[in-house]
Amino acid sequence: MRENLVVIVGRPNVGKSTLFNRLTGTKDAIVDDQSGVTRDRQFGFVDWNMKRFRLIDTGGYVPDSPDQFEAAIREQVEIALIEADRIIFVVDGRTGLLPIDETIAELLRSSGKRTILCVNKIDSEKLEQNIHEFYELGFGDPHPISALNGRQTGDFLEVVVEGFPNAEEDPHRTSGSHH
Repeated sequence: MRENLVVIVGRPNVGKSTLFNRLTGTKDAIVDDQSGVTRDRQFGFVDWNMKRFRLIDTGGYVPDSPDQFEAAIREQVEIALIEADRIIFVVDGRTGLLPIDETIAELLRSSGKRTILCVNKIDSEKLEQNIHEFYELGFGDPHPISALNGRQTGDFLEVVVEGFPNAEEDPHRTSGSHH
């Protein structure tokens, strides 16, 4: 049985790489304020509550950009969407809902994959009122987190791994190989 594959998607600068690093416990993804630093997909593994999945961080999605660099990122995202078992759609709770988020939401809906809406940069309870406008994207409850300080990432991971098999149940992952 292959690993469940979860893909992080969103526009530039919403904190996808910070979330990737937080969930994988690594610093593999480049975190930079400059848009477009993550060009290629980053792969990592997340173990949470006896469940394990592969996580992909994609570059910031910019639909219909004439820029070749952005077109390459768009291609990466589209490949990831085909391979994904589940999608984490990251939006920015500080800047709010932007038209580009709605464009990405349409793409994700058309993929037919289960999409979990993650509202990042909600560093405190008082910022949680910022999440309500994201309901209109149509992905159910938005999950407010702060990838930077780890706020509510545990609760968020519970939602992400829901229905995934326990890692120990996988017969191909036993420690002693009997071939």
